[in-house]
Amino acid sequence: MLDITLLTIGKVKEKTYSAIIAEYEKRLKPYARLKIIELEASSFSENTKDRAKEYESEKIENFLNKHDEAVAYLLAERGKTFDSPELAAFLERKSPLILVIAGALGFNDALYKKYQAISLSPLTFPHELARVVLIEQIYRATTILQKRSYHY
Repeated sequence: MLDITLLTIGKVKEKTYSAIIAEYEKRLKPYARLKIIELEASSFSENTKDRAKEYESEKIENFLNKHDEAVAYLLAERGKTFDSPELAAFLERKSPLILVIAGALGFNDALYKKYQAISLSPLTFPHELARVVLIEQIYRATTILQKRSYHY
């Protein structure tokens, strides 16, 4: 059984996304222990965005330092890409795992230096949509590993 924590900055505000995430969480229960931890996003202006990015990255770093029993990966467009079967094999090898989705401002350089990154796409997604895509891909990975019909 996969053991995955999604560490995110901010909550999902869009109700449609929340409904999709809840559906995939329900589908995942037989195949994975999935925990979603939401750290508070920092409000920012054009003049304070660098400080907000540093503050959010510090919150991520503090959480990861307290949970060093798991391997952590940042979700970023410049990370390693996988097709769905490759992602399934990756997730199976890395349990327990923490996958980190940054807020709107992304990660600071210190986090990129300390942790490896994986990518859902070379495109940049809003963090709420990235969470939807990620949780669907985790579900897809479990169906691949369980040899269930979902991924064709």
